[in-house]
Parts: sequence; structure tokens; C-alpha cells
Amino acid sequence: MNEIPPFRRPSARLLAWLLALCALVLVAAYGWHAWRERQAQAQDQDADQARQIEALLARLDNLRGDLATQSRLIRDASNANRVLRDEVLGLGQRNALLEDNVARLAATTRDSGRSARLDEVELLLVMGAQRLRIAGDIEGARRAYALAAGVLDDLRDPSLINLRQTLAEERALLDRLGPGPRAAIAARLDAIATRMASLPLDPPDATEGGAHAPWWQRALAPLVQIRPSGRHALLTGSERNASEAALQLELTLARAALERGDARAFTSALDRVLAATRRLWPDSPALREVQGQLQALRGEPLQLQEPVLEATLLQLRAARDARR
Repeated sequence: MNEIPPFRRPSARLLAWLLALCALVLVAAYGWHAWRERQAQAQDQDADQARQIEALLARLDNLRGDLATQSRLIRDASNANRVLRDEVLGLGQRNALLEDNVARLAATTRDSGRSARLDEVELLLVMGAQRLRIAGDIEGARRAYALAAGVLDDLRDPSLINLRQTLAEERALLDRLGPGPRAAIAARLDAIATRMASLPLDPPDATEGGAHAPWWQRALAPLVQIRPSGRHALLTGSERNASEAALQLELTLARAALERGDARAFTSALDRVLAATRRLWPDSPALREVQGQLQALRGEPLQLQEPVLEATLLQLRAARDARR
């Protein structure tokens, strides 16, 4: 019969080796597991990084596409800006040309307006000088020169200051002339005509010497009047009326000749007026006074003794010729 060997208890050394082996296995298993986890984590990280890289590459591609699009848009905008800049330069040049043309047109308009106003001034000065020279109308000349001064003041051109000064001097000269010789002579002639209406129709001896006449002459005076005979016989009835009408006509002719400035016709009309006074009224101091006034009018000049006012007109024409 077989004998059962006696049970041998493992030795402590073997047990220690077994424990060490178990510990090594556990450590190896833990290390392998940890390595596997690290490998898995590394793979996951690699996968994440790969996905991130792919996303970055895709985004980079998109950015490159956007950059290409932006570059194309920038080129298009640059081309458009270049075209717009060329158009703006063209518009600027066109505006400059338009401004130049407008400035020239405005200058031409100002020159035309200035020339028209100066023509108006020249016309007024010519009218004033002609009225003064031909008609002796000082008041008309004053009005024409005043209108010319108003037109010059409206121009407000500093280059016309000498012209304004000359015109002011001529206007002052016109003011010093007064109403003029023709107006003064016309006033004196009207006064003489008024004085004629009050001349006595009876001779001085009939009125002044009536108180010293004999009684029979005073008694017959209402019935009989003694008048001179011969060349100076007084007119009566219709003849006197006709002579008075002729006198008024001669006075009208004298005024017309005075208005024309016709000295010969004026003198002839005054001579006829003198002759009519001798026929219409008897000799008296009042008649001799009227005749003396008529004689004085015969020697009066009808034209102005001052020189003709043309200094402003000549200066204006010289300035216009120099400007042209």
C-alpha cells in the first residue's frame, strides 16, 4: 500500500517568490493597462488633433477662397476706383472749364452791362450838351447831367472816379449859370408886355394940364378931345384893335425867336414892337421907359457866354477808346 507522503508546508522563500511574482504580474498588468490607456488617450489625442488639423485645413482652404474672393473684389474695386478717379478727374476738368466759361460769361456780361451803362451816360451827356448849345436849355442840360451822374453812381467802378469828379464840376458850373440868358430875357419881355397893358391912352397934357386949361376948354372936354395929327396920330376903333392884335403877334414872334435862339429874328420882332408902341400910345415917360427896355433887350446876347460843357463827354470817350 502506497504511503501518502507527508504534507510539506511551502517554505517561506517560495512563498516570498510567489508573492513577488504575483506582485510583478500585478504591476505588469497595471502597467500594461496604464500603457493601453495612454495609447488609447494618445490615439484619441491624435485623432482629435487630426480632426482639428483637418478642420484647420478646411478653414484654411475656406480662408484662401475668401482671400481670393476678397482679392478679386479688391481688384474690381481698385479698377472701379480707377475708373471713378478718371471720371472724377474728367468731371473736375469739365467743372474747371465750366467755371472758366461762366467766369468769362460773367465778365462779358459785366462788360456788356458796363458798356451799356456808359453808352447811356454818353447819350445823356450828348443830349445835355446839345440842349445847351442849340436850345440854350440850361434846365434840360441840368436834368440830363443829373441823370448821367446817377448812372455813374450806380456803376460803382473805382476807375470812373475822375469822370465823376469832372461831371460834378460841370454840374456845379451849370448851377452857377442860373436860369440862362434866354429865360431872363423871356421874363423881362413878359414884364414889358404886362407894363404895356397899363400904359396911358391920353397924352400927358390932357390929364396933367387939364386943371390949368381955360374954362371953355374944360367945359368942352367931355365933348371935344384934342389929339395930335400927322405921323404919330393915335388909332381908334377897329384900327386900334387890329394894331393891338398885331402887337401881340409880334410879341409871340419875339418869344418864338428867343426860344430858337435866332438873334436876328428876335431883333426884328422887337423893332416891330417898338413901332407898334409908337402907334398905339402917345408919348409919355412910361412909354419911353418901355421903349428903353425894349431897346435894351435888342442888345442882349441870346447864347451862353460860357464854353460848351463837353469835358466829361470827351473824357468818357477817351477812357472807352483806351479800354478797347
